[in-house]
Amino acid sequence: MTTPAAEMLTGWSQDHLITLAGGHLIHCKMQMAWQQLQQAAAADDIELKIVSAFRSFQRQAAIWQAKCEGSRPVYNLAQQQVPISSLSGLAKLEAIMLYSAIPGASRHHWGTELDIYDAAAVPKNYQPQLIPNEYQDAGPFAKLSQWLNSEASKYGFFRPYQFYRGGVAAEPWHLSYAPIANSCMRALSLDTLHQCLLQHPIAEQQTVLANLKQLYQCYVINICEDT
Repeated sequence: MTTPAAEMLTGWSQDHLITLAGGHLIHCKMQMAWQQLQQAAAADDIELKIVSAFRSFQRQAAIWQAKCEGSRPVYNLAQQQVPISSLSGLAKLEAIMLYSAIPGASRHHWGTELDIYDAAAVPKNYQPQLIPNEYQDAGPFAKLSQWLNSEASKYGFFRPYQFYRGGVAAEPWHLSYAPIANSCMRALSLDTLHQCLLQHPIAEQQTVLANLKQLYQCYVINICEDT
């Protein structure tokens, strides 16, 4: 596989994407594997649905901006809202990055990442919250989470945030297509991200750039490896 271009890695290109029936965009080379995963899940009475797939730099930047200015809630590991206006500097960035990536560094830019749930486990009007409790113990998506543990890898998928490793919080709903995502991860160097941010400034730009190496190591490449 050729090295992905910087524009694709940082959310500035959509040439690698296709549109699914529900309107979500995914990497064109992932479509067959995703369909096979859905079919296998259906055989076990699980209806895989997507909450979020590809996300552009602009969309990630809007989310980032809203969290930085306090117009979108920021949560800690206990799912308590953080008073973001009381934080500054690196502490503010770390609070946000627990659940939201720096624009240009989101894995969702690649089209290989899916936030998913089991539509068969909830009423049709249910709105997934994408919180850990939904996927644990008696949560509605506990069956899905257990199923993914044994079945996802058979179709090339893994969960990069299955466990908390001191960076991004555990996200049991986040699924990644390893054959492409692993190449993207290797290609998204610190320099590539730095150049992207220089060209496209974001909220808290100076603090981000001043701490970018540490943020990159803790929140970008610090994942649960594909096994």
